[in-house]
Amino acid sequence: MLKKRQNFSLLLFKPPPPTTISETSSSTNCITPSLKTQTLTPQSDQKHSFPSLGENPLPLPLPAAGFIEPSVQQTIRRMINQSRSLTDALAAANLSFLCNVDLDLGCYGLLIRKLITLQELQLAESVYYDHIIEKGIDPDVDIVNSMVICWCKLGKIDQAKSHFDSVISDSVQCKVAINAILRELFAKERFLEAFDVVCKVKIYLGFWSYNVLVDGLCQKGYLNEAFEVFDIMLERTGSKPTLHLYKSLFYGLCKGGWVHEAESLFVEIEARGFYVDKVMYTSLIKAYCTDSKMKMAMRVYLRMLKTGCDPDGYTKNIIFHGFMKVGLFDKGLLFYNNLGQGMVPDAMTCQIMISKYCQDGRLDCASMLMKNMIDKNLTPSVHSYTVLITALYKENKLSEINNLLTDMVNRGAVIDHVLYFTVMRNRPRENALELAVLCMQAIAHHVCGCDLSSWKIECMLEEISRIDLTFANKAFGIYIYALCEVGQIETALLMFDKLSSLACKPLLFTYNSLIKYFCEDGLNEHVESLLADMECQGVVPNMSTYLIMVNTYCKRGDLDFAFDVLEKMEEKGLKPSVAIYDSLIGCLSKKGRIFDAEDIFMSMLKNGVDPDENVYMTMINGYSMNGMALEGQQLFEKMLERGIKPSSNSYTALISGLVKEKMTKIGCLYLERMLENGHEPNIVLYTSLLNSFLRNGEFNLSLRLVDLMDRNKIDQDLKLYVTLVSGISRNIYRKRWLMTDRRYEMLLHLLNRVALVPRKNISEISAKYLALELIQKVKGSNFTPNLYFYNVVIYGLCKADRMEDAYEHFESMQREGICPNEVTFTILIAKHIRIGEIDRAIHIFNEMNSYGCIPDRATYVTLLTGLCHSDRLLDAVSLLYAMRKRGLFPYRASYLRMLNRLSANNLNGPAMKLYDEMISHDYVPRQLSRD
Repeated sequence: MLKKRQNFSLLLFKPPPPTTISETSSSTNCITPSLKTQTLTPQSDQKHSFPSLGENPLPLPLPAAGFIEPSVQQTIRRMINQSRSLTDALAAANLSFLCNVDLDLGCYGLLIRKLITLQELQLAESVYYDHIIEKGIDPDVDIVNSMVICWCKLGKIDQAKSHFDSVISDSVQCKVAINAILRELFAKERFLEAFDVVCKVKIYLGFWSYNVLVDGLCQKGYLNEAFEVFDIMLERTGSKPTLHLYKSLFYGLCKGGWVHEAESLFVEIEARGFYVDKVMYTSLIKAYCTDSKMKMAMRVYLRMLKTGCDPDGYTKNIIFHGFMKVGLFDKGLLFYNNLGQGMVPDAMTCQIMISKYCQDGRLDCASMLMKNMIDKNLTPSVHSYTVLITALYKENKLSEINNLLTDMVNRGAVIDHVLYFTVMRNRPRENALELAVLCMQAIAHHVCGCDLSSWKIECMLEEISRIDLTFANKAFGIYIYALCEVGQIETALLMFDKLSSLACKPLLFTYNSLIKYFCEDGLNEHVESLLADMECQGVVPNMSTYLIMVNTYCKRGDLDFAFDVLEKMEEKGLKPSVAIYDSLIGCLSKKGRIFDAEDIFMSMLKNGVDPDENVYMTMINGYSMNGMALEGQQLFEKMLERGIKPSSNSYTALISGLVKEKMTKIGCLYLERMLENGHEPNIVLYTSLLNSFLRNGEFNLSLRLVDLMDRNKIDQDLKLYVTLVSGISRNIYRKRWLMTDRRYEMLLHLLNRVALVPRKNISEISAKYLALELIQKVKGSNFTPNLYFYNVVIYGLCKADRMEDAYEHFESMQREGICPNEVTFTILIAKHIRIGEIDRAIHIFNEMNSYGCIPDRATYVTLLTGLCHSDRLLDAVSLLYAMRKRGLFPYRASYLRMLNRLSANNLNGPAMKLYDEMISHDYVPRQLSRD
């Protein structure tokens, strides 16, 4: 019997001279010699040699003189076809040596198929490459199909697919080869490629292939492709679809937000006589609740009861949560008490109620409910803690948050990645790593049962991974997020590779953390690579993933990339969420593209996405920013027609826009309506009004408004102080102070709850002292300073001629871990230029690189202006050259100023070059002045 060896291949040689055969035959006493001894040809030096047939090879009949070659080929085919072992197959192939005949394609095809059947896959591959491809023989369709099956079994799916594509148009299509490719693609979750294969072939594949493909496409969110496969199956088979196939499509539609299409399919399933179970009813109800369509959800629920399908606690909690989500608390309680018969309050029910209480700002009720849960031995979920902690952060109740976190850990609950993210959103990025270590220590203590706080992070993660991969996944996710937050991306990627090596599918949260970092840095190729890796891992990007990408691109101003994300979602059949539309509308509005923002808003309505109050508020804000207050008012009225109750934030957006456009009378009408609806003016409204007043030079009115806030006990935040300091500092040297317009008296009267605020007068000196007083007040508060705050403070101190204090704050911000940016340096450069210290301004400009800060266009223009005013024109020309090298160019006014200076000083050469550059930028100079 032939002994199987690894990595050998069949080498067919021309038969050697007869003397060699006779000599060898006498030495081996075999009719067919062992070809292991035939080493006369150069091919014998190859890595793989022809296998020996052993000591007792099968006797093969020698052909008679004058034999006909086709009869030998037929004999070899018959022997290969009838062989039952590798030895028999190779012995049949040896016959060609003795007959001095080359095997034809038919024989090779049979031999390869036989080797595949015997699971000798590597040997079959060697035969294909060594004796067909290397000899320049074009394989026929049968051989290619056989090799496709071989490569699929070897796991070489890309190789199999590329060869299969080359013969896909042939009229002969091998069903076995197609199924082999599909099985391998299914195993690797490469469903889009499998979809392409199914579309190309023209034969019936069987229900299993269609079912698996539709399942996978729906799971990945490719609903259009899934329905196309569904139609292909009906066309090719003519059979009725199975319930399993219907369910896959139905769940995919529900998951993708296509709720009306899902119900249409739901009706079709019932019409075909299939039984609609509780899970399908619950999925449809959940889709409607997610879409805030509670009437439709209740209609499906009542239909469910009518058909005799009993809903469970999960279904009832979904409806209860839906009512809470849309603010119908009373109807939710009515459902809970009446229609939700037999509904026993569980941790999920309490979690929904806690979420609603927090949403309404009733934190005392939420805290009391959590306490009652604990008293009744209902352990609050991590989500309940997360919701309550989020609400407490909004109220700035830090001590209660610390107590709640301590109580949570003491009760054995583990901080997960969602709660960690919630806490980190309200803390400086610099604390991300420190907090992540504490979370991982808590997870390690929960999993390992001992304190591992003295261990290194990597060792701690390895120990958690050894015991529990689920908690290890969460711990890795938290650590990778923290590393991204502090900018240690290389370490984050190393940890990600380590997580992948554990045969553990990374959390979607982990992918989202890396995607967010790469989007913020503009590394779009890395984002695409991560999305491809997610697909390979079977992790489906959800709406949060796409929202992160759109949000980040919009914050960077990269609208092209944001719209690319929108197109990808549409290609996958995913309906963008209202939050994604909200982000795009906000970005377009800030860029002054208000009509494009309108188009996005209308396309949202056309796509069946119901707008919420937030997107209406964003659109109204957009109108206000672009001087279209009347359009904002009309949209506000349309929001009311849709039955959306405006909150104080919506009123604030509208009133601010109207006051900004001097439409104070209409603004007062809406303020009065706001008060009648029980909404108190909040800090956002006061800050917005202050910003408008200060920009218009209404300082007396601004101070009266600040006094009014104190009288009404409105808690002042950091943004209010920043608005005040920047607004007053910006206009310290204002020559004329506006008196309060009588139109604003009605506005103040409506805002006032105590007594009418007396008028105040303000002068340049008092403005300086007021700015300094505000700065000292903020410094003594508990607000966490940020970069924007420090820039405003430095700006105010520079305006008040307090340069020493400005530099003290410049040093202080760095001690607190806040790095100055180009705005900080521009403020200092402008001040030194204003007081005639141009050399000092140049020194600060040169120091920017040492802080890792790159000058922007505003910085260059500021220094350029200073150099021109100081008549250092050659330095200005040199700075302009450096500016051009960075791809930056001055504004039109800067060009004109510099051109006038150069001409006045008879520097005609540089002036002509500057003139040509202006023309290239379509800046047409006015008549030059030599004054």
